[in-house]
Formats: sequence, structure tokens, C-alpha cells
Amino acid sequence: MKEFPDPRGARPAARIQAPPAAFGIDGLIALAVGVTVVACLYFARAVLIPMTLAILLSFLVAPLANSLGRLKLGHVASVFAAVVMSISVIVMLGAVIATQLTDLAAGMPRYQATIEHKMEAAHSLTIGKLNRLAGAAGQALQRATIEPPQPQPPRDATSPANIHAPATMPVEVREPVPTPFELARRVLSPAISPLETAFIVFVVMVVILLQRDDLRDRAIRLFGSRDLHRTTTVMDEAARRLSRYFVSQLGVNAGVGVVIGAGLFLIGVPSPILWGILAALLRLVPYVGIWIAATLATALAAAVSPGWTMAMWSLALFGTVELLVGQVVEPLLYGRSTGLSPFSVVVAAIFWSWIWGPIGLILSTPLTLCLLVLGRHVRRLEFLDVLLGDQPALTPIENFYQRALAGDPDEAIEQAEALLRDRSLSAYYDEVAIKGLQLAANDVLRGSVTAAQLSRIEATTNDLVDGLDGYEDREPTPLAAEDDWSATRTVATSAVAEGASRALQIASAVNAEDARGGETDAPANRVLCIPGRGPLDPLATTILLQLLDKHGFVSRALPHEAASRASIETLDAEDVGIVCILYLQIDGIPSHLRYLVRRIRARLPNVSIVVGLWAAEDTEKWSIDLQSAMGAECYASSMQEMLAACRRIEAAKRDQRLAVVNE
Repeated sequence: MKEFPDPRGARPAARIQAPPAAFGIDGLIALAVGVTVVACLYFARAVLIPMTLAILLSFLVAPLANSLGRLKLGHVASVFAAVVMSISVIVMLGAVIATQLTDLAAGMPRYQATIEHKMEAAHSLTIGKLNRLAGAAGQALQRATIEPPQPQPPRDATSPANIHAPATMPVEVREPVPTPFELARRVLSPAISPLETAFIVFVVMVVILLQRDDLRDRAIRLFGSRDLHRTTTVMDEAARRLSRYFVSQLGVNAGVGVVIGAGLFLIGVPSPILWGILAALLRLVPYVGIWIAATLATALAAAVSPGWTMAMWSLALFGTVELLVGQVVEPLLYGRSTGLSPFSVVVAAIFWSWIWGPIGLILSTPLTLCLLVLGRHVRRLEFLDVLLGDQPALTPIENFYQRALAGDPDEAIEQAEALLRDRSLSAYYDEVAIKGLQLAANDVLRGSVTAAQLSRIEATTNDLVDGLDGYEDREPTPLAAEDDWSATRTVATSAVAEGASRALQIASAVNAEDARGGETDAPANRVLCIPGRGPLDPLATTILLQLLDKHGFVSRALPHEAASRASIETLDAEDVGIVCILYLQIDGIPSHLRYLVRRIRARLPNVSIVVGLWAAEDTEKWSIDLQSAMGAECYASSMQEMLAACRRIEAAKRDQRLAVVNE
């Protein structure tokens, strides 16, 4: 039987458990801790930003240092060589960007006439037209609401209005000429802070690369010495995901920059190398970075060319490259290794940019990735996995129960059809529907399900069973198995033809024996299903009836009251050979089930009894004790086991009857 893959790694399957407690002291403590963490991130950003940049850059430089270490350079020499190479690449890119910007600024006067002409055309088509419309509307409104002019009283020559004010004297404020020292300070002060941050980042990065093993051990001792396995798993997964993310993004962005630069060169946009580098760098900003570069390059193309063809080609180039990379290249290269949902990436970008500004926007994805790894391995932080991960928030069992509560059978059937592509019908019922009904039964017994919700659960489940009636209960046939079946069908046909006469003889003998009646048991393929006392046990009985019919059994169902002490004597079941009793949920070894089996045994001594129980504690010892206490032929814990038990009982009884016929 196929098992559902756990869609979220360490997240367990749905469990039947008590409802969570109300928001109490633990919730208040968690809220206070969260607020404190956010406040620390905001107020300590001057220290945390360089440290975070150094840690993340160490993940990017570490593969290069490891590669150099395999060349027998030594650990220290490998680290310093990797750092020097990284700094050289950064300096080279800065020099190229500065050169390209200088060339672009020198050529801007040549494009001034084109820019002014297009700005005038755009102004006349947009703002100018709006101004004309607004002016016409204002004149019409003025003509409709204007009042006749009022006569003005004559002015006296000695009135204050006719007395000229004395002429004002203009005043001009001039700043003192700055000294060379002040001029140098004004020019260099904006660059001092970034240079200090860069120096701190590289120093810390070198220390991390040199002492990474010792720092790892200290972190394990500090945060997880009592659970070394989980702590090691978290750190290894975080390092693996971050390294893979950074290296993959570096390669993809470099490729995007090369393609964009080459495409803009062919289109004729000035400084294509600059735009290729900017496209590669700005693509680190989620979703909007590449379009910032596209906007700037398209604006330059519009300024260079008298028409709009170059601008349209430039915009089409950016859109095509980003579409191919985002939808084809990245999924093929590293799939969904990050595991972040698109919504969480956007929200994380907003949050980290609010906390740390532009640096937070660039670092939002790797930082959120670290939180996702913690959420998948730390139970108290599991909500981070639910909020940030790209896996379904609900398991198929929970989704079935939620759709049943909402009264939406169409979505439940759609989910079932998707799952039936790689499993049988009975497997789907066992793995999803029955366990979902167990969740519902648990809530009903607690009193948290209203009568209207219970009616929706019953109606949705019945509609689901009716909607799946067209599916056969068999495992999906692989393509290879279909080919084998096509190859052996001719041979099998001859074997069937040879045994057909013998099968007809046996069937006629058995039917003749059944026609005599009274001398043997009732036919074993006739099954009577009786639900338990639970509120949703009849729904499980409906599912079993459908599966029995698909396996050639003649089945029917009676309510639980039909086997009560008051009604057992009038139970009309002389024609059945198997009685199936179903309980969705049961604890211990209840006496009412034992007495129910005894009543059925006394009323129908020749039938075989199969009891289906989906107990909370499904252990082997408990199953054996329960089966011996019940007195039934078989105990089953799934629909598939009940079907197998019915087939075994049918085969055994048929063999007995064939033995009687042969005698």
C-alpha cells in the first residue's frame, strides 16, 4: 500500500488530539519574545547588518575556499586567496561600472534634443491634454456661476492704498569660501560609512572562514548540546540551502547579465556592459530588481533613438529573458530548493526592507530561508514553516475534513481524483477519507461540531462516494506492466479457454448445492454491514458497501439498532455468510462490542464476523487482546484488510463446499 509522502519534511501527519488551549500565558510570552526580537533587529541594525552580510558572504566564498583547499594550498592560504579573488572581482566590477557611467554621462548631451522632443510629445499627449480639458471645464463652470461685477467706491487720494511704501533694499547672503579640508570632508564623508561597513564585513568574513569549524561547535554547544542530532541537521541543512542558493543565484544572474548585455549591444543601446552588470546585480532584489534595470535601459533606448523601436525591443528583451529564466532555467537548475512561497518572499522583502532598508531588501530571501529551516526542525517555530513554506498548509486528510465541514464535495472529489492517479480506491479511502472522518468523529464527540456542520459532513461524504463510484478498486497499472499484459494476453487466453469447462462444472455443482439449501451455510459472497454506535460510523459503512460491490460481493447494510437486544430476534439475515461491523473510533475493549458480537453469533451461528476498528492506539498486542475478547473471526484496521478478510472467508467456505461436492 502506498504511503502519502510527507509534504513538509518533519511535519507529522494529522493527529486526533484535544483542541488547543485558549490564548494564555504561553501565547503572551511568545508575543513578547517576538516583539523584542523585532525591536532588537531594528535598533541594533548598525551592528547586525555587517555581521549578517559577513555570515552570508562566507557561504558564498566557502565553496571557492574549499576548492582551493583541495589544491593543497592549506586552510589559511585558501581562505585568503578566496577573499582576495572575491575582492578583486568586486573592484573590477566597480571599475567597469564607473567607466561605463563616465562614457554614458559624456554622451548624454548628444541625446538632449531627442529627450526634449519626446518629453514634449509625452507632455502634450498626457498632462497637456488634461490641462486643456481642465481649463475648458473651468471656463464653462465660471460662465455658469459668475456674478455681475459690483461697483467699486471711489478711492481717496489720501487713503492708505495710495501711499507708496518705501523701497526695500535687497539683501544677499553669501557663505564663506570652504577650506580644502572642509571640501575634502564634504566629498569623502558620504563614502566613509560604506567603506567602514565593507571593511568590517570582510574582516568578519575572513574570521568566520578561518574559524568556521570552531564556531560551528560553539553554536552547537550554545543552542543544541542536548539534541545534537537535530542541531546538526538544522545547521547542515541551512548551510547547504544557503550555499546552493547563493551559488545558483550567482551563476543564473551572471548568465542573465551576459545575455542582457549582448542583446542590448545588438539592439544598439549605449553602454550595454553597464546594463548587463546592473541587471545581474539588481536581480538579487526579489521580483522588482530586474524591472528596475529594464526601466532604466528602456528609458535610455528611448532617449537614443528618435523612434520607439529600440525601446520596445529593449523591454521585450528583458521580459523574454526574465520569463525564460524564472519559469524554465531556475526550476531545472535547483527546482524548489529554497522552499519559499511567492507570497512569503514578497512579505519578507517588505519586512526586511522596513527593518534594514535597501540592504534588508537584498538579504530578505536568504534571511527568510534561514527562518524556514528553523521552522521545519524546531517544534515551537513550526508556524514559520506554515507561513513561509511553499508546501500545502493542510495535509490531504485535513483538506478532506475541511471541505466536508464547508460542504464542498466538488473540491473533495477533485482532490480524490488527483490522488487516485497513483493509488487504488480502497487505499484512498484508508489513507484520507477514513482518517478525515475520524477527525470529524472526534470533534463530534467533543461537541464542537454543530448539527448543521454534521449534516454537511454526511452530505459531502455521500456525494464523494457517489462521485467515485466509477473508479475500479485496483492499483494503477504502470506503462511497463501494460506492455507485459499486451505481450502475454494471447497466452493467457488459451489458458482461460482450457479451464473454462472445468470452471463451469464446478460452478454448476456449487449452484446445485446452494439450491438444495439447509444443508450448508449461506453463500459466503453475501455480506451484511452493521455500523457501530458512533455518529459517523454509517458513513464508513457506505464506503465499505461500495468496495464490497466492486469486489463481487452482494452486500447490504442495517442500522446499529437492528442488532440491539430488542431487535436482534427479528434480524433478517439468514441469507448472508459474512457480517462486517465497523467502528471509526473506539478505545480499550468495550463491553458493548463484545455483547454485540455475542448476539450476532447467537442469532446467526453459521456466519463469519469481521470487525473493523480504527483505534487510537493501534498496537499489535492490543489488537490480539481485542480479537480474543470479541470472539470474531477477524479484526481489521483498514478497508483493505476488511476486503482481504472477506475474500479469505469466501475462499475458505467455497473450498469447503467444493470438498462436499467432490465427496
